[in-house]
Amino acid sequence: MTERLASLDGRELDELPARCAVTVVACVRDEEDYLAAAAASVLDQDYDGELRLVIAVGPSHDATADIAARLATDERVTVVDNPTGSRSIGLNLAIGQARADGTTDDVVVRVDGHTRLPVDYVRRCLDLLRRTGAVGVGGVMTPRGEGAVQEAAARAMSHPVGIGPASFHTGGSAGPAETVYLGAFRRAAVIAVGGYDPSLFRAEDWELCLRLRRAGGTLWFDPALVVEYRPRRTLGAVAKQFWRTGMWRREVVRRDPRTANLRYLAPPTLVLGLTLAVVTVVVGAVAGSTPLVVAALAVPGAYLLGVVVAAAFAARRRPRLSVSAAAVLPVVLAVMHLAWGAGFVRGLTARAAVDHRA
Repeated sequence: MTERLASLDGRELDELPARCAVTVVACVRDEEDYLAAAAASVLDQDYDGELRLVIAVGPSHDATADIAARLATDERVTVVDNPTGSRSIGLNLAIGQARADGTTDDVVVRVDGHTRLPVDYVRRCLDLLRRTGAVGVGGVMTPRGEGAVQEAAARAMSHPVGIGPASFHTGGSAGPAETVYLGAFRRAAVIAVGGYDPSLFRAEDWELCLRLRRAGGTLWFDPALVVEYRPRRTLGAVAKQFWRTGMWRREVVRRDPRTANLRYLAPPTLVLGLTLAVVTVVVGAVAGSTPLVVAALAVPGAYLLGVVVAAAFAARRRPRLSVSAAAVLPVVLAVMHLAWGAGFVRGLTARAAVDHRA
């Protein structure tokens, strides 16, 4: 690991003080099932320096706002209103929230309503920031699920066949990275590059990391940093999440084609291939061409076989999945692939671009 201090655009950043003041930020909406546990994991940190939690609460259809208000009875918790519901805007509001004495903190640690931190997470992030000189550090998202769909979604999100081989999903060696999951950042670095892009409702974390790297900062991945994540509980919710992610990823690629890579292009390529196969089957059936129909059916057939085989291997990884989760895993994988790919092909609509629900 390097001992140099991080720099942005040629400017050296100040060394972190021995006792950093830390702001943990979260942007939440419709999180009544998870918010209290997520906040408790922050407030229970073994870090003995200054630490506070700032929660930006968006428009919700459940008791999220009430839970956040109860949490704010703890003097370490501040709640800010985020009427847009945008994660980028909410996170910027939280990061910009000064303390009562008007001061700001040295390090920003991001969490969300679906996460739970190990008790030593903040302390280890600070140690890693100092030792590497990085502007941001992060580790592995470790999904946990209860019930067939959530358990299967958790396995899919931690396996290369689910959402690709990114190190923060599947693990790997410690070292420089393109992006970090959630992330603990030097606040000065985040402010220097303009914070989260308020025009992005999704993919905002990846895009922030891109600007930090292009400004000359180093991001550092360490698999020893582990964050527990709770996936969506229903197939419909999984499909909606991945559809929206695909749309916004297309928007990032549209703005900067250099960000496209095989992992992002594989799902839309799959969707287009399957669509072409279906059209060919219809044409072949109308034309009475059995060979054409059979050849076209080979494409979805090969995909389905691949998904079933991959799911079988993924389900056998320890800890073994329950029988019900293993049975639904191929369906969850297909929903993730096709929803993400379809969202990417569809692209961002004018309405979605200004809709906080997109």
